[in-house]
Amino acid sequence: FHDDQHGTAVVILAGLINALKITGKTFSNIHVVVNGLGAAGIASIRLLMAAGVGQITGCDRSGTLYRGRRENMNPFKEEIAQKTNHELIKGNLAKAIKGADVFIGVSQGNVLHARQIKTMAKDPIVFAMANPVPEVLPEEAERYVRVMATGRSDYHNQINNVLCFPGLFRGVLDCHAHEINEEMLLAAAHAIADSVAPDELMEDYIVPSVFNQKVQENVAAAVKNAAHETETARTFDGFFYV
Repeated sequence: FHDDQHGTAVVILAGLINALKITGKTFSNIHVVVNGLGAAGIASIRLLMAAGVGQITGCDRSGTLYRGRRENMNPFKEEIAQKTNHELIKGNLAKAIKGADVFIGVSQGNVLHARQIKTMAKDPIVFAMANPVPEVLPEEAERYVRVMATGRSDYHNQINNVLCFPGLFRGVLDCHAHEINEEMLLAAAHAIADSVAPDELMEDYIVPSVFNQKVQENVAAAVKNAAHETETARTFDGFFYV
């Protein structure tokens, strides 16, 4: 488990779960564009696929990721290219984002322009997580987005890794799990999302506060349960963990 990879992916997924409740869309019917194909971007794409997202297009400084691309590739991008961008969209971010439902930025500041958000599908969801300068500032995007999130604490909907890892490790340690698997990450994401009560959920409150002490309890319990269900937890026979 690496917090900047898997922790980021878990909290992104948690935020997206609740953002979709607001827009009335489903994982299977949305198109997600992930800008930035480093460790966090790759981990996020993998977890989004595991959650059932129907269409994902990855982008980096060389443009969209697609099967057969040769520029700026590595084994991780090769793997993702085989599983995403089913429509074989080729071009830059502006082309990829047309008609997309969700933009997730784990890249660099000021790469997304408000006029590009206008070309997205109805009720666009934008997670601009570059720090300290997001891919697009909320002030510029607010006229066009339905749900906006960043990685910063001075804006609403901070996608903060601290919502994940303390509870996740508590659950792992409590059941002496011998690995952290995909099911445990998915369980953590749903636990974080469910920590926002239905009557609290709104466009500017899709993830719980980092000061909400119940979050870590919920995440730990969910992770522990997933570990047992996937036979990753160790049991104590009186002498040894087996």
